Amino acid sequence: MKARSRGGSDPLRALVSHPSASLPYPSLRYDPCARCRGRDPRLQGAFHSLPNITLAERWSRQERSVAAALAPFPCTPLVRVVSGAVVSGGGEGQMARKVMSYPAPTGLPRAGSSPQPPSSNKRPSNSTPPPTQLSKIKYSGGPQIVKKERRQSSSRFNLSKNRELQKLPALKDSPTQEREELFIQKLRQCCVLFDFVSDPLSDLKFKEVKRAGLNEMVEYITHSRDVVTEAIYPEAVTMFSVNLFRTLPPSSNPTGAEFDPEEDEPTLEAAWPHLQLVYEFFLRFLESPDFQPNIAKKYIDQKFVLALLDLFDSEDPRERDFLKTILHRIYGKFLGLRAYIRRQINHIFYRFIYETEHHNGIAELLEILGSIINGFALPLKEEHKMFLIRVLLPLHKVKSLSVYHPQLAYCVVQFLEKESSLTEPVIVGLLKFWPKTHSPKEVMFLNELEEILDVIEPSEFSKVMEPLFRQLAKCVSSPHFQVAERALYYWNNEYIMSLISDNAARVLPIMFPALYRNSKSHWNKTIHGLIYNALKLFMEMNQKLFDDCTQQYKAEKQKGRFRMKEREEMWQKIEELARLNPQKRRGGSSIVGEGRLE
Repeated sequence: MKARSRGGSDPLRALVSHPSASLPYPSLRYDPCARCRGRDPRLQGAFHSLPNITLAERWSRQERSVAAALAPFPCTPLVRVVSGAVVSGGGEGQMARKVMSYPAPTGLPRAGSSPQPPSSNKRPSNSTPPPTQLSKIKYSGGPQIVKKERRQSSSRFNLSKNRELQKLPALKDSPTQEREELFIQKLRQCCVLFDFVSDPLSDLKFKEVKRAGLNEMVEYITHSRDVVTEAIYPEAVTMFSVNLFRTLPPSSNPTGAEFDPEEDEPTLEAAWPHLQLVYEFFLRFLESPDFQPNIAKKYIDQKFVLALLDLFDSEDPRERDFLKTILHRIYGKFLGLRAYIRRQINHIFYRFIYETEHHNGIAELLEILGSIINGFALPLKEEHKMFLIRVLLPLHKVKSLSVYHPQLAYCVVQFLEKESSLTEPVIVGLLKFWPKTHSPKEVMFLNELEEILDVIEPSEFSKVMEPLFRQLAKCVSSPHFQVAERALYYWNNEYIMSLISDNAARVLPIMFPALYRNSKSHWNKTIHGLIYNALKLFMEMNQKLFDDCTQQYKAEKQKGRFRMKEREEMWQKIEELARLNPQKRRGGSSIVGEGRLE
């Protein structure tokens, strides 16, 4: 036991003397068995008050010296903690939770190499360093990265202490005068919360009692009349709130990177067997013919709506789908909450656009707004117009646009169908946020722009056609063939062609140079065919104008060649003057080298 580190310190004494080190490095945890404690006096007494010793050091020379010092002990109890998983450096019995395959350092036997029995000491859960610190470590060594299994969910529920449920009689079998009280008892029984994450196999019997009770209440409220009495309202809202209003787990994609449905899988809620039935019950409760908003408004208030909106950030798409339907029902039944709901949705959008750029429920919220906008009365209020300009248009600049773009485009088109005078600010706003380097996003903008042009009034088209077609000319010239192809498909739209035909004198001079130039220079043959089709349509539309544009284009090309020739001649004169410079003849510094002056 004489092994020492390069610094001269005893590694075992260092292991004992730094039990609470908190450096953000992988931890070495030493937990010897009772037999090993008696083999070295340096370990005596150190473990009576502190059964788990941690040393936060790099997996380096000091660690190897510690490992070498501990090698004679039969239990080899040195373990390494990496990102919340415990990695054993020795005996088979020393691992806790999930073990990942990391090579042991020099001097430390690999797991399973020693046939000694495992230590009987149990490691408390609070001895593991925080995963938030460990997850930031970048290892320079050679451990193999093992992909962590995708968690199902870890929603923060306040679990009930008493989870032993007694099965109550069926509602349909009970006397009519006792059903209301039995219904309330079942609602209160369903307020008991169970653990589906850390111990999913616990309380299986009582979980089934709750699931059966929820199923029964869903059927009861769906097929029975006069069951939603005044006493049921507070109990139903309380049951919904207790089960659903919770702290959501941290996002598995906190940076807000674009969600790819083919590659990324959403994190599903582990407690969904119960949550689904709670959502189903509350939805049937709202849709019941016996439901009276005047009574329910005492319990479904602004605080309730705010908590409901917070749940839209859930990663589980099944939960967001239920939330979308429930919020829409509340919006339709509670007139006094409508302005508040719109205002809170605006706040979510503002935070998403200007702060976080990450929220899971933007598509669902826009889908709700699409139906709300469809019901706006005319003329539109100034509040609604400001929502279009200040919220919907800036939503186009977020990098995760593809996740919610169909719903966003639908909302914008709904506004323009309601009031055509908004067309100019909308198109100008789209051109302002037009992507410069993101081709898939540019294709989405072209799709939305065509939907807008399908509903545009001719009088509004004349106001925006020049900046609009200047952007289309850039798209036609794009080296990305999908962008150019999508822009050229506009010429297959009959209504757009009728608008172009009525304004050909202003549109063709803008589009002709891009079309003519790319008909020969674009690398993609499909684009050539689409450009020839567009030029043919322009020619049939107005032959004289087409010829004029052709002549004008050739004249501009000729002027360009003439200007280039003049520029080359000017550079030649400058080079000649530089060669004749007397300073160069005297061997001084020359302002030009051999060849052309660049």
